Amino acid sequence: MPPALEPPLPTHSSPPVPEQLNAAEPGAAEAALLTCCGSHLWARRLVAHRPYPDLDALLAACDEAAYDLPLADLYEALACEPLRPVLPRQGTYTAAHTALRAAHAAYESRFGHVFVICLDDVPPSQALDHLLAGIRARLTNDPEEERVLATEELRKLARGRLTRLVHDLNSPYVPV
Repeated sequence: MPPALEPPLPTHSSPPVPEQLNAAEPGAAEAALLTCCGSHLWARRLVAHRPYPDLDALLAACDEAAYDLPLADLYEALACEPLRPVLPRQGTYTAAHTALRAAHAAYESRFGHVFVICLDDVPPSQALDHLLAGIRARLTNDPEEERVLATEELRKLARGRLTRLVHDLNSPYVPV
């Protein structure tokens, strides 16, 4: 009797990178990518390696471009980050918001740039607590350790933003 065949593994299909990004003029593509990460060097690296067949290839290029960003380019990207991450409105202003504002000020004073953390995988109800715990924990880092962590968080943010950009560009426009 022949051995039973195992069902095929599900195939992961990465969405294609839309032509609006792959075929755009370099300046237009760079401008779109700068909405994901504020480093011009990072965006130019991604533009230079187009076309990308799918999102996975684009995200791999994102990681590679972020891997060895010079310090000046890291600070350029950090300077483009919003001063405060967008948190869900929880009705009233709480003591946690006051603590967060103080922690942000201490962080910026210590490290000279805004605090960045990727909250993409954190449920909205836990975002404020996660943010506050993260900033408090990272305040104890030495500057080099924090630079490495900030770079990694910036890379995660860029990956999430690129993913949303590709999905938005692939979504058909439905006029209202």
